[in-house]
Amino acid sequence: MLVLAPAERKYTLAGEDVSVAKKNEYGAGEIKILEGLEAVRKRPGMYIGTTSAAGLHHLVWEIVDNSVDEAMAGFCTKIKVTVHPDNSITVDDNGRGIPVERHPVKRIPTLEVVLTILHAGGKFDNNAYKVSGGLHGVGVSVVNALSKRLVARVRRDGKVYEMVFERGKTVQKMKEVGTSKATGTSITFWPDEEIFETTTYDFDTLHDHLQETAFLNKNLKIVLVDERELVPRTEEFCYAGGIIDFVKFLNAEKDILPGLSRPIYIEGRSAADAPETQMGEVEVALQWNTGYSERTLSFANDIYTEEGGMHLEGFRTALTKVVNDYGRRQNIIKEKDPNLEGGDIREGLTAVISVKLPDPQFEGQTKAKLGSSYMRTLTNRIVSQGLAEYLEEHPNQAKEILKKASQAAKGRLAAQKARQATRRKSLLESAALPGKLADCSVRDPEMTELFIVEGDSAGGSAKDGRRRDIQAILPLRGKILNVERVGDHRAFSSDTIQALITAIGTGVTTGSGDGGDFDLSKARYHKIIIMTDADVDGAHIRILLMTFFYKYMRPLIDAGYVYIATPPIFGIKVRNKIHYVYPDGKTPEDEILNRSIRELGLNPNEEDEADAKSQAAIKGSGRRRKGYSVQRYKGLGEMDPKQLASTTMDPKTRILQRVTIEDAAMADRAVRELMGNQVEYRRSYIEKHAHDARFLDA
Repeated sequence: MLVLAPAERKYTLAGEDVSVAKKNEYGAGEIKILEGLEAVRKRPGMYIGTTSAAGLHHLVWEIVDNSVDEAMAGFCTKIKVTVHPDNSITVDDNGRGIPVERHPVKRIPTLEVVLTILHAGGKFDNNAYKVSGGLHGVGVSVVNALSKRLVARVRRDGKVYEMVFERGKTVQKMKEVGTSKATGTSITFWPDEEIFETTTYDFDTLHDHLQETAFLNKNLKIVLVDERELVPRTEEFCYAGGIIDFVKFLNAEKDILPGLSRPIYIEGRSAADAPETQMGEVEVALQWNTGYSERTLSFANDIYTEEGGMHLEGFRTALTKVVNDYGRRQNIIKEKDPNLEGGDIREGLTAVISVKLPDPQFEGQTKAKLGSSYMRTLTNRIVSQGLAEYLEEHPNQAKEILKKASQAAKGRLAAQKARQATRRKSLLESAALPGKLADCSVRDPEMTELFIVEGDSAGGSAKDGRRRDIQAILPLRGKILNVERVGDHRAFSSDTIQALITAIGTGVTTGSGDGGDFDLSKARYHKIIIMTDADVDGAHIRILLMTFFYKYMRPLIDAGYVYIATPPIFGIKVRNKIHYVYPDGKTPEDEILNRSIRELGLNPNEEDEADAKSQAAIKGSGRRRKGYSVQRYKGLGEMDPKQLASTTMDPKTRILQRVTIEDAAMADRAVRELMGNQVEYRRSYIEKHAHDARFLDA
């Protein structure tokens, strides 16, 4: 999802040089050897990516993936994930159970080997698992290393076995604790607060990931139970249609092209006599809606490949060729007309590509991109054959697909003209920049910052208070277009969006996130800071700008160039000094204010009697108390240039939040559903989160 990560809060230290380096000493004693799971605890980011909420949830995915591997091997039909009141997690499956017998090499129970030794697992050959998501044998042992406590229970051979660990170390040897006719594995773990920034699990994050897993595995039942509520909340997922149901779910509430109410489904596998290193299965489900955005999700052995890879390349190549070939044969695409581009055909497309292969080659431990080259050829062949047959057998649906793609091509050409006009405008205008941009004097992008400011009033204060050498100001009048609800050609015709594109200098991607003329190296600023009022309108403008960056300049977010400024919401004036109060995104404003007043040694509930009557009708602004007064800053323009600079713009004292994408699939879903044309998602979200409205100040 799109998140705001704490990125910058700097203070100066009087009389102290914090940059003095230690004496350069380097010898044998400086070479450290990390034994066992110590390396994981020392550098957790190498194994789970981050110690934020994303890394916390990654622990659950690692355990669930092992259970899913059992399902893909044909031995598991049910997985249950339980969140306990103390935020511990239990993952229970009815698979074969982790082996418990004495390991032939390590001479300890195999269960202990799996949980305490890195790169130990049953997936290094294809004997135990023909297909699996885990390949490196680090998943469950990493979870053990990063948990303050872990209890493993195995049901196998009519008995129940148990082992207990703390921070990766065995504290209870494996012992028999009961009998059972069933088989399976149960892992309960408590994430270590010494490692993670938070140990509180988010129900929606768990829900969405587990639902996605169920979609990818036909008839696999996954149950999620949250015991943290007074009445435990239970969700069950099981889909007989698999990825067909997945595509229907993704397109729910969207207007589907005529005749395509049932997604197109294509499946196939490699030839029976293919060598084992070339074996694979491919299944694809696709459906077009009337919208402008493409949403294609690709998976390899149930692992979401965020950056695509060979299977996605094979799918897109096949799709483009087959549709163009059909259009030529049916004379829908005239001889004199150029071929449709891939982006034209994929406009409004929702597709899920799922491949299974015995030894997938991923690029890195994060498994974001599939590198097994033969899957490109295999996917291309299967999709080409299956889609060609569908189009021939369904001519009416084929015409609708071609009609949609042709309209997209016209929009693409209009968008190109708009982008070209933007570039021409930038070259011809004074200083090659938008008229309202107050640029900085330094030209090194690593040193410069662009503040995108709400309104001319705040823009004026920002211009007067900025550092003119490194800080540029671009005021925006009103709200920019919601680019998720319009086509590319309309978006790029907007003067406001043209000004943004010209000021930043990188160009843009296409609406599907690839192609276009985007060039990160041409970014004129390496900090692009959205600075809006601390009210509902300001929040709306922030969301619209973030939607624009996500759709047309996502590489800026990936590079860490996009930030949100955090202006103060209150100023507490004591005598002649103002103490500023900042939001934290979680705590209600009144609570933050009262806490800050108490920290100053004052009483938040004690008002001047003479002033209480005159101020009784005034809420939130200019409230006078005994010994102090409180100012609520609803707008940036309420602060003079010096105040705005010191609280929100000065690199030494300001608070910036970097915009990051922790879960691309969830971020994509949130942008498209909450910012798209269908109101149902927004209505549902508002109803669900209505209680948070108290945090907003209209």
